[in-house]
Amino acid sequence: MNTRHLLFAFAALLSLAPHGAAQESPTLRKIAETGVISIGFRDKSIPFSYLDKQQRPTGYSIELCYRIVDAIRTRLKAPGLEVMLRPVTSANRSAFMVNGIVDLECGSTTNTLERQKELAFSVTTFVAATSLVAKKTARIDSLQALKGSTVVSTAGTTAINALGETAQAQGLDLHIIPGRDHAEAFSLVEADRALAFVMDDVLLHGLVAAAKDPGMYAIVATDLPVQPYGIVVRKNDPEFKKLVDEAIVALFKSGEVQQIYRKWFAPLQLPMSPALKKAIAAPTDSGDPAAYR
Repeated sequence: MNTRHLLFAFAALLSLAPHGAAQESPTLRKIAETGVISIGFRDKSIPFSYLDKQQRPTGYSIELCYRIVDAIRTRLKAPGLEVMLRPVTSANRSAFMVNGIVDLECGSTTNTLERQKELAFSVTTFVAATSLVAKKTARIDSLQALKGSTVVSTAGTTAINALGETAQAQGLDLHIIPGRDHAEAFSLVEADRALAFVMDDVLLHGLVAAAKDPGMYAIVATDLPVQPYGIVVRKNDPEFKKLVDEAIVALFKSGEVQQIYRKWFAPLQLPMSPALKKAIAAPTDSGDPAAYR
């Protein structure tokens, strides 16, 4: 092969190589090479990530992630990029991310300093307050009123950890049942097998709204820490996280996030909290609850 042919061959190889940005990011390179981005979703985290009547993943976090996918398609110049949706749970979502099974986790995962040791989070997309739900007939008005009772929280969540720590510190003598998912946990309150379900307020509102008789239940604030949510990405891939953050911040700056928020939260009669307004005005990926006061 002469020099001219070698140059043509080299140019052809360059044209087939992934886009420059993909070379800088392991996640983008993987997506560019496979032509697929894998999104992890939750099937019962209303209104963030859940299955609609046609069994299709939908919700606030899912919509944000599709905006991120648009940004990835633009960066890679790959309009035909395929989206693969994979269900995840509280128990396996971290492992799926670390092991490369999903590229984005789009649910209701709380950003904490502990989780940041193995995962990375986008800028905060929601701030939840940890609350409890109980039947109105139980007349529960605080976490302390549950002393000596059986309560439930979802396994693998920050809420169940905070509940256990607070119960021990305050001597509440709680019997804490770990629910497999939010729906199962709420069902234990419905069936009177647990006096209350402790979880993020917005998730409780979604479950109550979908209950057979929403008027039976009361949602009560607690003194447990707030829960900042973010889109989960792999750790040690700053180029990919930067792209994800830029896509979300663009929605913040344009004001479009306000429309997206109303679409998913107005049916639950949940106005945007001061903590979330603060996070939108000054985007942060902090896992410290104190940053949202």
